Amino acid sequence: MTHNHPHDHTPIVQEEKPGYYEILEISVRELMIEKGRITADDIRKQIELLDSRSPVLGQQLVVRAWTDADFKKRLLENGNAAAEEMDITIYDDTAFTVLEDTPQLHHMIVCTLCSCYPRAVLGLPPDWYKSKQYRSRAVKEPRSVLAEFGTIIPDEIRIIINDSTANQRYMVLPLRPEGTEDFTKEELEKLVTRDTMIGVTIPKII
Repeated sequence: MTHNHPHDHTPIVQEEKPGYYEILEISVRELMIEKGRITADDIRKQIELLDSRSPVLGQQLVVRAWTDADFKKRLLENGNAAAEEMDITIYDDTAFTVLEDTPQLHHMIVCTLCSCYPRAVLGLPPDWYKSKQYRSRAVKEPRSVLAEFGTIIPDEIRIIINDSTANQRYMVLPLRPEGTEDFTKEELEKLVTRDTMIGVTIPKII
């Protein structure tokens, strides 16, 4: 890549040849722009929107649900509408469903077909979530997979695997740890991580 301005940095050079899917994506994108269906600015704005999302948004939803029973009810009934209440837009028009863990039930999120994920509230998925191993083993042997994350779920607690799709995204509302009654909002948010909202770990008091 060359550009006409004075600089001291090493020029950025694309050394690897693009793969099949990268070439396909570029071709479709350029064709859509050429046909006037989208613009380069539309693509830029969407990338910026994706980059602006992170697990912080999910943390806010969880902590609000932990501390506001009425909001929790609305969040479980209609995740899209409850997120909008907090100015969190589910920009991809998918159904956003929040699943509540209980003392008898633990939820775990997976996408067996690809890597569908609640990006609007958690940002980009981790690499392991997209891996074939996780996608297959989470369904077949969830307790073993959870144990590898350091999460031991007692046998008397039922584990439900929730399979995301292109139209349906899930997030876990984990159990609030005992002994956090006097915690501030900021202290509670520190207990909620990306992995607790996927269901592979549980919140713990550090």
